[in-house]
Amino acid sequence: MSTGLDSTALREWPAGTGTSNGGVPARRAVIRWAWRMFRREWRQQLLVLALIVVALGATVLGAAIATNTPPPAGAGFGTAQDMATFPAGTKNLASQIATLQQHVGKVDVVEGQRIAIPGSISTYDLRAQDPNGAFGQPMLSLVKGHYPAGPAQVAVTQGVATTFNLKIGDTWQQGGRVRQVTGIVQNPQSLLDEFALVVPGQVTNPTQVTVLFTASARTIASLGSLRQYVVTRHGAAASNPLNPETIVLALATVGMLLIALVAVGGFTVLAQRRLRSLGMLGALGATDANIRLVVRVNGVLVGVVGALAGAVLGLVVWLAYRPELESSAHHLIGPFQLPWIVIGPAMALAVIATYFAASRPARSITKIPIVAALSGRPAPPKQVHRSAVPGVVLFVVAAALLSYSGKSANGGGAPELLLGIVLLVVAIILLAPFCLAILARLGRHAPIAIRLPLRDLARYRARSGSALSAISLGVFIAALLCVLTAQRYGNVLDYAGPNVASNQLIVYTPNSNGPSIGPKGSSGSATTSTPQAQAAVAASIAKALGSSTVIELDQTSASLQHAAAGRSWSGPIFVATPQLLQAFGIKASDVNPDADFLTARPGLSGVSLMQLVYGGYFAPGGAGNAGPGNGQGNGPNGPTSWPCPKGQCLANPVIQEVSALPAGTSAPNTVITSHAVHTLGLSTSINGWLIQAPHPPTAAQITQARLAAAAAGMTIETKNSAPSSAEILDYATVFGIALALGILAMTIGLIRSETAGDLRTLSATGASSFARRELTAATAFALALGGAVLGTVAAYVAAIGYAWDNPLDGLSELSNVPITNLLIILVGMPVIAGAAGLLLAGREPSGVAHQPLE
Repeated sequence: MSTGLDSTALREWPAGTGTSNGGVPARRAVIRWAWRMFRREWRQQLLVLALIVVALGATVLGAAIATNTPPPAGAGFGTAQDMATFPAGTKNLASQIATLQQHVGKVDVVEGQRIAIPGSISTYDLRAQDPNGAFGQPMLSLVKGHYPAGPAQVAVTQGVATTFNLKIGDTWQQGGRVRQVTGIVQNPQSLLDEFALVVPGQVTNPTQVTVLFTASARTIASLGSLRQYVVTRHGAAASNPLNPETIVLALATVGMLLIALVAVGGFTVLAQRRLRSLGMLGALGATDANIRLVVRVNGVLVGVVGALAGAVLGLVVWLAYRPELESSAHHLIGPFQLPWIVIGPAMALAVIATYFAASRPARSITKIPIVAALSGRPAPPKQVHRSAVPGVVLFVVAAALLSYSGKSANGGGAPELLLGIVLLVVAIILLAPFCLAILARLGRHAPIAIRLPLRDLARYRARSGSALSAISLGVFIAALLCVLTAQRYGNVLDYAGPNVASNQLIVYTPNSNGPSIGPKGSSGSATTSTPQAQAAVAASIAKALGSSTVIELDQTSASLQHAAAGRSWSGPIFVATPQLLQAFGIKASDVNPDADFLTARPGLSGVSLMQLVYGGYFAPGGAGNAGPGNGQGNGPNGPTSWPCPKGQCLANPVIQEVSALPAGTSAPNTVITSHAVHTLGLSTSINGWLIQAPHPPTAAQITQARLAAAAAGMTIETKNSAPSSAEILDYATVFGIALALGILAMTIGLIRSETAGDLRTLSATGASSFARRELTAATAFALALGGAVLGTVAAYVAAIGYAWDNPLDGLSELSNVPITNLLIILVGMPVIAGAAGLLLAGREPSGVAHQPLE
């Protein structure tokens, strides 16, 4: 019979155990130990946390900007899924709209008439739209006042109100009608949309009628001839391979790779710092699985905290930057209008990335014998050839994919483009250790203060390789932006950028061809004033601006075109009169007597298959139409190989590059010489006058100039808001350098924390503070230089690969190298990193003989 003395009590459910790893109790114990270590050592892990927070914050901000910078999805459709656009002159417009309504049901009709602003190349829209329409409400919002309620009322945008000096309550005489201004309105989807809103039925001569509706594909297929006017929201979005979704996906992918890269180096340092304590844990009986679990749990904890903090940081920066983005993107953006479908997975992927980033040092740490771990000696480095060869192969594969995506950019290519970029990033990761080995080999004969850090970078590539990969990735993004911007602005046919300088103003004659942007002859009013009277008006405008420089702009009917491309020139071609050349400091002796054109566009003189067309001839597009020996071989490139009829076209005109000419798209950046005018017997006419003021004109001066020009039936053009190539290049360069230096600074902090023992030894042997500074400076300089070179090479591989199958618009423009910006990246960034290391390092360790057991 049993007694109470031999009874037992079950205080806890027995956990299942395993014979090899201790089972659940062991895992529970090491997880609690990892959590305690994380709480106790959060200061030691602050740099790793900062890396993850910055990386995820940049991903959140980048995804938000990429999503909200393009026009809103379905801009112009409102809430409708389909849109029919009828141009001016459409026959039986009312009956066609009625037929469309019978098929699709509910519709929302928006009528618009494009009207020129007197004295300006700009226009505005007289728009008839119901503010409470079935589909168009997202395209209209009220800023203040109220919407027009009758035919005698109108609401205008702020730009129209400023141009015509209107306020709410004023009467406005427009188009022979007198209306009262009742409010200020805007198009939230396009803040550049300038219009005057009237009630439906008040636009008598619309230049465009838009009908919004939603119908099934079967209904649209039954519309017959009306289908030619219909565009669907899905079709408009699918026509652009670089849509916001693709951009956000690419940014999220690159962001996750960046998080993984910076985390690998951080966890490698943390694992090395804990090497002795982990060795002690193994000596007490912990299995390899238990030790790996410790490091992985630490990675998950750091990932969770970093993901939450990074999301908050990205959100705060986004809320601060949103007003500026609204101004530059020209449409309204809600404060929480964010790609949550990307941000949520990005946070989850950040945790997953840190888990796998911690897995690599977790596996490496268990391969070290316990005795070696207790000594704190790191593992020997891996052989570099294991990653160099796959990296080169992936470079080639990525270039091939980018080449295919560039060839099919008009019909798709987004998956190949995304995959090519991802493979290129992976190639950067694989080649980073190889670059470290090269740096160590190059520094074999350098002084000891340089040779020692280079050797350590190569020896401990598990730590420094991920850091170099992250730096290279930041440089890759910046260099790619610089190269693509230089390529875009170096396109000699599709010229881009500001139209004129900020201190320039062009006065156009009535019914002139006008600028390359905006409507042609937008004044629309003929005049009987003489050229002398028009010149007097231009002179009076110049005098009001405080300028005495008035350059007459003569133009001919000749134009430039490219035979193989099958497209004409972008921008006006003025005559290189002696007055124009003198105004820009070009002497007659500086001009080639045989030159047909002078240009400020770099690279134009080297483009073959150019034609000077002066007889109304336009060559068929495509190189396949070329035939041997059909042209006039009087250009620098020898005999031509495409049709160029005599008396209508001059093949391969002689083009001379003259940098003194202005660079604006509407300014005389490319001029036809008097030699070509006389040789071909071309007639010239006055197109306008270019005024160069000592200072940029004010808004009031521009208004007075516009009114003075309008009185004579003339128009003016001032600087637009298009950014210059230099501005975009500078922004890209600063972004890349800031990102790379930020990663580099935190990486150097991690490396210094790991090499604290070495610094103690150096101090004990009498190393000076300057010697310690040299070590840090050499480390920073080497990582920055390696990252700058590897990132720039990868950027050019991407650009050349994408442009390979389009030599006219791609490879020829890559010759326009942004030398200054690339030198800042390749030379300036390493120098800045080295100088910062030299100035900020060198503090003597607190204890020389003490090495804590963490």
